[in-house]
Amino acid sequence: MDQPKLERLLRVMKMLTANNSLTVDEIAEQLSISPRSVYRYIDTFREAGFVIKKKNNCIKLDKSSPYFKDISDLLHFSPEEAYILKEAIESIDENNVLKQNLKKKLYTVYNYNILAETIVNGKNGRNVERLVESIESRRPVILRNYSSAHGNDIRDRCVEAFAFTTNYVQVWCYCPDENCNKLFKVSRIGSVDIQPGYWKHTRKHKTGKIDIFRMNSSETFHITLKLGLRAMNLLVEEFPLAAPQLRKLPGNQWLLDTDVCSPEGVGRFVMGLPEDIEIINSPELRDYIVNNLVKMKNKYFVS
Repeated sequence: MDQPKLERLLRVMKMLTANNSLTVDEIAEQLSISPRSVYRYIDTFREAGFVIKKKNNCIKLDKSSPYFKDISDLLHFSPEEAYILKEAIESIDENNVLKQNLKKKLYTVYNYNILAETIVNGKNGRNVERLVESIESRRPVILRNYSSAHGNDIRDRCVEAFAFTTNYVQVWCYCPDENCNKLFKVSRIGSVDIQPGYWKHTRKHKTGKIDIFRMNSSETFHITLKLGLRAMNLLVEEFPLAAPQLRKLPGNQWLLDTDVCSPEGVGRFVMGLPEDIEIINSPELRDYIVNNLVKMKNKYFVS
């Protein structure tokens, strides 16, 4: 089998074992191949001894297949190995852009429980452990005394937690009361109570987009900023994933051309360095900053 076909075969395997279920047509669309080709790959897995399951027109590779244990043994680490790898990555300078990419790749093959023991500790450790248990058992949870920065309140949230972000800093949850998926910061959860029964909204579980300023939403808008040297350095230090989005201009200037999920994250950054950042294109960002400046003026300068 040539390399392109092998790469597609591995990508099909990844899709067939992911948490979200996909139809053959959806897989074909994402890989830019025909549904007929997808079926050929599925037949290849079946002939190799993998168990194929189909439910609601969605195809899955059954993880109870004999080969999965062998693959799992290759990919997952012992507690000692996980700890050593974690310590090695954490020793890398925080300003190194590759650090987050390494962590993200490593955590995709970590065993959930190993990660909870070696990466998360202190008051968050128990909450991560309970969230991991709820995800593996597909049970809803109550996030007790969740402190919301946006809602400016502290209250319980009944949700279906289904996926973590890199380093288990946040957890994706479906909120039945609001009929939407949201990110919750683990550090803001008081405690986690696993509820009886099982998930009722699995098909609605969907992770959203997260921008370089760590904001999330289901939609994005475009921004173009011109940054001076100071602003560029601070941006990369605080938000390392912004580095690939920067383009060098003549002189000590850089252009940030990217999509963001919310004006809030980038807006706070721009307002902190107004003399070193120019908004080239983004009416949403301009409106956000103007509105906040008006609020500040009314609060501090109008008697």
